[in-house]
Amino acid sequence: MAFLDNPAIILAHIRQSHVTSDDTGMCEMVLIDQDVDLEKCQLVLVPGSSYGSMGSASLGEGGSTMGENHGCDLSQSMDITSSWDFGIRRRSNTAQRLERLRKERQNQIKCKNVQWKERSSSQSVDDLGSLFEKRDFKDRPRTTDIKSTLSLRLEQCPQQLNNPFNEYSKFDGKGHIGTTATKKIDVYLSMQMAQEKLHPMMVVTIANARVHDLIGLICWQYTSEGREPKLNENVNAYCLHIAEDDGEVDTDFPPLDSNEPIHKFGFSTLALVEKYSSPGLASKQSLFVRINAAHGFSLIPVDSLKVTMKEILQKALKKRKGSQKGSGPMYRLERQAEPNVAVDLDCMLESQSTLEFCLVRENSSRGEESSEEDPPIDITTVQDMLSSHHYKSFKISMIHKLRFTTDVQLGISGEKVEIDPVTNQKTSTKFWIRQKPISIDSDHLCACDLVEERSPSHAIFKLTYLSNHDYKPLYFESDANTVNEIVLKVNYILESRASTSRADYFAQKQRKLSRRTSFSFQKEKKTS
Repeated sequence: MAFLDNPAIILAHIRQSHVTSDDTGMCEMVLIDQDVDLEKCQLVLVPGSSYGSMGSASLGEGGSTMGENHGCDLSQSMDITSSWDFGIRRRSNTAQRLERLRKERQNQIKCKNVQWKERSSSQSVDDLGSLFEKRDFKDRPRTTDIKSTLSLRLEQCPQQLNNPFNEYSKFDGKGHIGTTATKKIDVYLSMQMAQEKLHPMMVVTIANARVHDLIGLICWQYTSEGREPKLNENVNAYCLHIAEDDGEVDTDFPPLDSNEPIHKFGFSTLALVEKYSSPGLASKQSLFVRINAAHGFSLIPVDSLKVTMKEILQKALKKRKGSQKGSGPMYRLERQAEPNVAVDLDCMLESQSTLEFCLVRENSSRGEESSEEDPPIDITTVQDMLSSHHYKSFKISMIHKLRFTTDVQLGISGEKVEIDPVTNQKTSTKFWIRQKPISIDSDHLCACDLVEERSPSHAIFKLTYLSNHDYKPLYFESDANTVNEIVLKVNYILESRASTSRADYFAQKQRKLSRRTSFSFQKEKKTS
């Protein structure tokens, strides 16, 4: 234990203890020379202190500089000096030496010492010259029987070189699984034989490929695997359709748009179908059999007239929701022009002399209103019905209950109807609630009717849909041409889908109408 009465020495000890025990370097940054000199000058002026007497003695001798230097030496530590690298503790010599030894040891592992030994046996100049004798390879005989490995591989895979779809091989995702987003799709090939058509070909494509690129990739893999028959070299001659799990092509939906990215569609089963209208191919006429039902109709594609009516009935029942094989009610086929006369299922389609039939449940009959013949449909009407499932958007106005309107974008496709508000609605947001986006599934659509058509520039239509076990109407207005196109497009979609919501809506509407008619009849009877 030491007894000190000099405050400068005590202050220097405190400062040194703070600096040496602080790992962050904050004390060294705070304790700088200027503060020490200021406190030293203040201690010189304090009377009665030992440092003050020493400072006054030195000043009396005319040596003020010695007193200041002595006070500075006592207040500052000799080991720690302020510098610009404060806050960073230097590594000790031992740590630096150990790091250097570790690096040298690692470098020694990479090096291999080879001991040089002098050659004991002596060789002549001729022997040494024969080791590096100059040879002429121009006169070397060529062996024609031996082939290189590359030549053998090229001979084994001639289709790889002659594949006309090689430019689409870059979209193959089999080598990118785990590194890039890929998509596995089972593709049924409609151009193969009957037995091979039942087994799909699995294709792995990268997710950012377009539908056109996927068609080219399918053709490339088809040709690389040596399948038969050979494909047309024009990729535009083919299209992709939605297919069932058993490979049946769903013709109720149009083919996928070739310019759209494949990740936009969530289908895992597709079918490669040949476009008969493409240039360079033989033109073929597509045959559709119309099957009328209670609430709509279905178009059954057939390859030729050499098909039995039993196969057509099975395809029609498969399209109807809830109708499974071996369960549910039984149905029969009738000619549209001959009600209550069942068609022989063992007969061919060509013997029926018509392509329009009616699907009737067993032990029931068609009403008088169903016996009326519908106007015959042509191929143009069929194409319009199929194209109605393509997505198309319209910019129209939505009418609310208080008769104010908001601009919306109505998007219609075969799967759903989307109503998105236009973003630049600055005038109505202060007083009314902003319109929220609405998405309606096609199975929940019930009706689309034209309400009024005042002029060619103004018309109103109503869209009815099922929401939470309640039927809600939506009213829209636009010019007459746009409204008529929307109503026709939605009705085509409704007629091609056997929706239970639509059937229940019409049944409820019919019950209300009959109840209202009976009530009015009773009222007239009482008054009379």
